Amino acid sequence: MRTTNRQVRPIESARPVDKGASHTVIANAGPWCQNTGQKYRFKALMGKDSRIEWTHHTFNPWWGCVKVSAACDHCYAEAWARRLGTDVWGPHSGRRFFGNAHWNQPVRWNKDAEASGERRRVFCASMADVFENRKDLVPHRLRLFDLIGRTPHLDWLLLTKRIHLVRKQLPKGYEFPRNVWLGTTVEDERSAGKRLDYLLAFKTPSVRFVSCEPLLGAIDLRPYLTKGDRGTRIDWVIAGGESGAGARPMEPHWPEDLRQQCQEARVPFHFKQWGHWGPIDALQSVAGKTAIRIIKVDDVEVRLAGLGKGKSGRELAGRHWDQFPSTHSTS
Repeated sequence: MRTTNRQVRPIESARPVDKGASHTVIANAGPWCQNTGQKYRFKALMGKDSRIEWTHHTFNPWWGCVKVSAACDHCYAEAWARRLGTDVWGPHSGRRFFGNAHWNQPVRWNKDAEASGERRRVFCASMADVFENRKDLVPHRLRLFDLIGRTPHLDWLLLTKRIHLVRKQLPKGYEFPRNVWLGTTVEDERSAGKRLDYLLAFKTPSVRFVSCEPLLGAIDLRPYLTKGDRGTRIDWVIAGGESGAGARPMEPHWPEDLRQQCQEARVPFHFKQWGHWGPIDALQSVAGKTAIRIIKVDDVEVRLAGLGKGKSGRELAGRHWDQFPSTHSTS
């Protein structure tokens, strides 16, 4: 059986150039970008100090994607790109690529992490899927793999809905280095059955994780939370409800059941958010709100209200769940 030294530790001016039909390159990305005659703040290019609760930084080798599952229906990245006037979504749209200033950012993060003696997590990618199957993405994906190899003090969280394509997208003979955490999105039981066997086939990533966000149904992860014949398991679980326009409500027992599954298997669990819909009775800060939806769980009524992400918060079972797997080797 494979052995590792991984330990689980719970812990509380952008200027478009070369614009064509197939892609746009952003050179020397700074604080502002001119696009279709409008200026806007180019926040997502440089992802230092990310607002996403489970990462330190975000990095996007490009922008753009194609919807492939129910979890994509209300994609925040697509909405964000369209708000900025960028047409990068769908099979026939181009992808937006970036210049050297953008690609040099993680090198600086790596130096900072080395100097501080503290590893930093980088989510890749918030505005794309690294393993989307397009020929024009191949050189940028290869550049990403090279960048990951040159930044050993960063843990790269590669999250994909195309986990079945990952092996095919890797260069011949390439294996993920130890500073890769490989993850897949699992929104319901059906997607778990389709994707998790592919995830657990990878032995070299330091962490294999699942993001159950948006959580759209009950999921039984128990078969994947203990090591099987391949000596791998799910090492970390993220769960959260959907936010934004058209958000679908997450029934409160879905994330609670995942939390209990993880606790039983001693797998770190991170509850990211309730999302737009929150359980009124469980959240003290919203007591007295009128219920918009009422569901029954074991013949008990549970009241939900459209509170918005900020007001619904992140408390589950009376506390925040900010657990992470801890790794100590990148060789």
